[in-house]
Amino acid sequence: MPPPLDWLTLADAFEAACLLRCMPRPAELRPQRGAAHYPAPVVEFNREDAAQRMRQLLERLEVPVEHEVSVGGLRRRYEVHRLRVRREHRVGYARLLEVGWRQGRRELLAAPVPGASTARRVWVPRLAEAAWRSALLAGGRHVRRHILGVRLTDRELAAVLIRSATLLGVSATLRPGTGCFLVSVADGPDRAVILHRSALAPARAGDPA
Repeated sequence: MPPPLDWLTLADAFEAACLLRCMPRPAELRPQRGAAHYPAPVVEFNREDAAQRMRQLLERLEVPVEHEVSVGGLRRRYEVHRLRVRREHRVGYARLLEVGWRQGRRELLAAPVPGASTARRVWVPRLAEAAWRSALLAGGRHVRRHILGVRLTDRELAAVLIRSATLLGVSATLRPGTGCFLVSVADGPDRAVILHRSALAPARAGDPA
């Protein structure tokens, strides 16, 4: 079993893993039945800000990527941003994101521990923020007058978002849809909290390790 990641590395690896879980694999990389589903060495985003965030996270994790942009559509033009991990870095990248996902998910889903360290009290809410930031960037936004929601196909990520909302002091609901899950929070204070806490912040210095 690989050693646990330090908090700073964990936050970046977990957020990258959440971004990846928001997106379907490119058709040529979809796994055969029974094969591991994550993490894919190639991921496609239909939003530039999601692709740029993924690229930023991987660069901080010292995983070089190639960023390709293609344009499609006839009457309605759209861009596809494809990030490809270089072949020589794929094994390390896969292990890092897999450990980041498992460790981050475990931290979020665990019951609060009395006497938890200062670092854990600081970083677990940051993991919750990272999960929602990923979903809002790369998930299918479902915005109505009374809710802010995201559509996801990954059941585990949907459960993580519900738990993350609770840790941020917000009530979220999970509703199954056709081939997806809808995770939503109510408009008003709950929506404001999620949008504020999931916003990108400047790089932090002096964080507890």
